[in-house]
Amino acid sequence: MTYREANDYMLSTINESLSRRQPHRLDRMRAFLQHLGDPHLRYPTIHVGGTSGKGSTATMIAAALAAAGKRTGLHTKPHLTSMLERTRVDGRTIEEETFAELLAEMQPAIAATTAEFERPSYYETLLALSFLAFERANVDVAVIEVGIGGTLDGTNLIRPEVSIVTNVGLDHTDVLGDTVEEIARDKAGIAKAGTPLVSDAREPARSIIAEIARDAGATFVPVCEVATISARPSEMYGQSFAVTTESATYELTLPVLGRFQQRNAATAIVALEQLRSELRPSVEAVERGLGGLIIPGRMEFFPGFPGIIFDVAHNPDKAAGLAESLAQTFPECRFACIIAVGESKDAVEVLRPFFDLSASFIFTSFDAPGRVAVSPVRLLNIAERAGQSARAIADPIEALSVARRNADASAIVVVTGSTFVVGTLREWWLTNVGERARN
Repeated sequence: MTYREANDYMLSTINESLSRRQPHRLDRMRAFLQHLGDPHLRYPTIHVGGTSGKGSTATMIAAALAAAGKRTGLHTKPHLTSMLERTRVDGRTIEEETFAELLAEMQPAIAATTAEFERPSYYETLLALSFLAFERANVDVAVIEVGIGGTLDGTNLIRPEVSIVTNVGLDHTDVLGDTVEEIARDKAGIAKAGTPLVSDAREPARSIIAEIARDAGATFVPVCEVATISARPSEMYGQSFAVTTESATYELTLPVLGRFQQRNAATAIVALEQLRSELRPSVEAVERGLGGLIIPGRMEFFPGFPGIIFDVAHNPDKAAGLAESLAQTFPECRFACIIAVGESKDAVEVLRPFFDLSASFIFTSFDAPGRVAVSPVRLLNIAERAGQSARAIADPIEALSVARRNADASAIVVVTGSTFVVGTLREWWLTNVGERARN
């Protein structure tokens, strides 16, 4: 199987899935992994869930472990440009040839699973491929990000050293429930007996997560009670701060923007401190690992005239965090926001936080297999009803060109909303402007 054939196969599975409300949804994934030899049980894992920040927190944990000399696997979703990004070992994405070889090897297990249930979905296949890749790479530990929710997510078959629920907000309400309380219960479903569960969730979610952890026999570790964050003088395109726990003080300089990343770093550190001694990285390794952090598409800033920021803020919680961080980091700036929103999202609530900024808006769309964007005209109507200056331009590259052309040299263009529009325009930017634009 060539990579092109592997890619075509994966794209053919995008619309295949069991209902996300189906209580027996894990049966297919369990059978699939059994046919593969249960690769997910052959190395220690760390399980990272939550509404926002789980990808960043998982990346921070993996960076600290790698800096400590541990061969580290990292599975995150969604990807920005290529499905290869979902499977990383020591920070490097899987090679196309390896991806194709593993998928070819998985075909008998896929056939056997299909005979019992249905063909494994796009998400299940990529997750299983990551598990298998980590086994073949002989990782010392793998950091696994939850897909959606927790209780019935395919990742909930691992037996982690520590579980994490970063926070809880309204997202995937069609699957997880209509209230924060319902969503918290679903996300807390990753709690397991004898496994610490770390969370930075606020009330009312925190009490629910603590209750479910206790019922499951898991030790609940609230980040806000065991870690404090202290600001330090920061550089222009990064941030410095200290995280103090009961065990140590970590002096951190992150080469990434966004005040929310400080909470993610504290959550990552508290989780790392729960690991057994042979896996736990030293303070120095944590500081070194986070000091070299790269998180594409999370308040990723390229200075210029105008500067540009790429951030996947596809739900209300992420949007609120981004808008707050933009105002804090660039208090004197005006923003030109390019936004596309997926049809499954609450467009009104995703857009609302940005309307408090000094900003203009261009609403656009995206083209992705199995995904539908909210009409730019509908987004425009939402903005105009809120008294905002806005335009609708369906072609995202044209939207970016117009935003750059019309923005003052001191302004900042912000590409946000759907993963697909951020991935498309980030790839265009890197191809046409290049890494030289990064500070």
